[in-house]
Amino acid sequence: MKNSNSEKENKKPGAVKIAMNGAGHYIRSNYPFLILFLAGLLAVSALNFLKISTAQTIANFSLEDFEIGQIADRTILADRSLPPDNIDPVTVTKGEKIIKKGFPITEEGYAKLKKMSASPLYIDYRAFANSELYLLLLSIMWYLLFTFISVNRKLPFKEPLLQVIFFLAVFAVTAFCGKLPIFSSPYSICVAIPSALFIMIVTILYGNLSALLLSIVMSIGVLCATNWQIPTFLLTLASSLTSAAIVRKIERRLDLVFAGLMIAVFNIVFVLLFSVIFNETFDELPKLMIGLAINGFLSGILTLGFLTPLEIILNTASVFRLMDLSDANTPIFKQMQIQSNGTYNHCMMVAQLAESGCREIGANALLARVGAYYHDIGKMDQSEYFVENQVNGMENKHNDLNPTLSASVIKSHVRKGVEKARQLHLPQAVIDIISEHHGNSIITYFYNSAKEKDPSLDEDDFRYPGIPPTTKESAVVMLADTIEAACHTLENPTSQRLDKFITILINQKVEAKQLDNCDLTFRDISKIKAAFVNLLTGYYHNRIKYQNQQDPDEAPAKTEESSTQTETAAKPAAPAKPVTPVKPAVQAKPAASAKTAPKKEKK
Repeated sequence: MKNSNSEKENKKPGAVKIAMNGAGHYIRSNYPFLILFLAGLLAVSALNFLKISTAQTIANFSLEDFEIGQIADRTILADRSLPPDNIDPVTVTKGEKIIKKGFPITEEGYAKLKKMSASPLYIDYRAFANSELYLLLLSIMWYLLFTFISVNRKLPFKEPLLQVIFFLAVFAVTAFCGKLPIFSSPYSICVAIPSALFIMIVTILYGNLSALLLSIVMSIGVLCATNWQIPTFLLTLASSLTSAAIVRKIERRLDLVFAGLMIAVFNIVFVLLFSVIFNETFDELPKLMIGLAINGFLSGILTLGFLTPLEIILNTASVFRLMDLSDANTPIFKQMQIQSNGTYNHCMMVAQLAESGCREIGANALLARVGAYYHDIGKMDQSEYFVENQVNGMENKHNDLNPTLSASVIKSHVRKGVEKARQLHLPQAVIDIISEHHGNSIITYFYNSAKEKDPSLDEDDFRYPGIPPTTKESAVVMLADTIEAACHTLENPTSQRLDKFITILINQKVEAKQLDNCDLTFRDISKIKAAFVNLLTGYYHNRIKYQNQQDPDEAPAKTEESSTQTETAAKPAAPAKPVTPVKPAVQAKPAASAKTAPKKEKK
């Protein structure tokens, strides 16, 4: 028994140590998000305190809950003294009973209640504590959603920062505009809430899942800011989710105007439905419909105005930004066509393969296409060292270099590509594709060449400096890059041969553990391979050989002979000199055919 107890005691410190180490590692890796969580909580707490301190509440109840002659259902004591003033001559003494449970509320008691609720010196700490606890739970829920829900991409710090700013703006507008008489009802305050605007921006910049999380958290925050008004919560949630659904697949900036019109229509429908459900009067309904329609339409217009500067500031891979980057008339592509035309054509083909593969597996096809366009921009400075640019009998530069130096030149294009991408201010998602499109694989050709001379070489000297792909888009670009380059060496590229060859290349990447960090499944890989085979089969298709088609290696001699004969036939024949029997026969055929052809055309 003593031994077992001692073993348990020895295990406890070890378990505590492991837990402490795990917590320390978690804090070190997530401290920016933890700091943002605390800062956001403090900011919304300050707004909540300001809201409570300016609200007419007593003991967590609104002044509207009391009236003269009403039997009080609670006892309220004054927690501080309030002296009389010119506006309100009533005096409140600390500790006195303002109203007593079970007794009717007198005019004097009601006047004192009104003075307490209107006084800036009186703060309803009970209401503040209740709201603060609610906001704390909401903040923890928000943090856990952001931390543990996978968005299938790297989560930049700017994304939760933007959402915190949007949440604080909506909470402040809701809390303080609700104090104005024009926005006193739970429906009219929705006219001032910019939830649709913020959700549209987040959807375009960061995607549907991020917008969905913000819609839920923002609507729950609005519930607190409006003193638990259910219609306001439901209207905000419905408008937010509708905005995210409308803009999630738009591809042109002009479509935001039509999105604003659609949101305006849906807002009108929502306010009609909720008015019927909650048995509201229809007296102010026309004004509400007009106000909510304006809110929806302006959300689309303002999104169009704010989107471009936010794309630049946040450097996001939004659909509009990617469409702009895919324009082949940009200066970087013009420069690539001049300096490294072979690399340019290679990038265009890789982009088609990557886009096709991502579309089949439901990944971001546009991001993969743009990433493939830019994945080899690091080759531009030393384009002559890459085989696709060695044309017209150009001597291979690597013939004069040892394999180690050649490998250094080859793998440097990844580092240079990342540097150029940052100079061009490309989105981080595109930069990640550039840095990961070779992973940390070995430059096999030069490694094998060097190993023949020195078997003791370290293979790490011949590895690319990147890391294996961490996203589906980056992995598909890696496969497309490898397969497009390798298929140029394949003789007789039929569909069956391409299928087998691509399978071998993909299996090599799997065995080299280059696909371990991404979320590709075997089913995804099968779909990607089928898309590659289909596209490359069309690219390497056969054509019919025409009867008079000549071999280009033999064409110059025959062309020269035929041109000589044509020139001879074009010269006027001398009448005094007899024509040899061989040449007239050769020259007469083109002349006859030339005369015959027009006759046939006339007929």
